[in-house]
Amino acid sequence: MSVKIVIVEDEEDLLELVEYNLQKEGYDVVGFLNTKNVEQMLLEESVDLLIMDRNLPGVEGSEFVQSLRKDGCTTPVIYLSAKSLDSEIEEGFVRGADDYITKPFNMKELLLRIKAVLRRTTKKVDDGVLVHRDLVLDKSSRTLSVDGKNVEITKLEFNLLSEFILNKNSVLERDYLLENVWDGAEEYQYKTVNVAINRLKEKIDPDKTKEYIQTVRGVGYKLC
Repeated sequence: MSVKIVIVEDEEDLLELVEYNLQKEGYDVVGFLNTKNVEQMLLEESVDLLIMDRNLPGVEGSEFVQSLRKDGCTTPVIYLSAKSLDSEIEEGFVRGADDYITKPFNMKELLLRIKAVLRRTTKKVDDGVLVHRDLVLDKSSRTLSVDGKNVEITKLEFNLLSEFILNKNSVLERDYLLENVWDGAEEYQYKTVNVAINRLKEKIDPDKTKEYIQTVRGVGYKLC
C-alpha cells in the first residue's frame, strides 16, 4: 500500500504535471480542481498528505484547511501557492500548514519537502503508539494488534516493525537494519535479517494478502 497524496489545484496543466511527477516517485495521487469532494475523501480514506493551492474557485484554500482543522482533521498539509508575501505565508501556517511553497516552484524541491513532511508526520495515536494501516504498535505495553486482533511477536520483531513504521516512506537496507535493530553486532549477517523479516511477515500477514513489507531486490525492504 503506497503513500496516498491528494492535490487540490485549479490550473489543470499544473495539476497534471505535479500528479505525473509524484506518481513517478511511487505515490498514489488523487487530483482535484476544487475542494468540492475533498472533505468527503478525507473522511472515507486514509490520506497521508494534502497539497493545497490557495487561489481556488469557491473557497480560499487556507480557509478550507482551517475549517478541516477545526473539525479535527490532522492530515498534513503543504500549501503550493502564488501568495508569497510574508504575511500571507504566516497566515498559511496559522491556518494549518505543515509546510509552504510559493509559485513558481522547483519540482525537485517540492518532492524533497514532501518526503520531509511525511517523515515528520508518521501516523501516531500518541507518543507511545505507532500506526500503519491496520497495524497498531503500543510501545508502552510492547504489544501489537493487527486489524484489532492481538498478535504475539518477539522483542526483536517488535523493534523491527517499529523501525519500518518510523521510516515507512524509505527503503531500509539490511546494513541499516543490522545497525539499528541488532545494534551492529558483528555476528549477525544479512541472512539473519532475511529470516527475521520472513517470520514477522508470517505473523502479521499469514494469508499473504496484505503485503505489508515489500522486498526491494538488491537493496533491502520497504513498508507498504
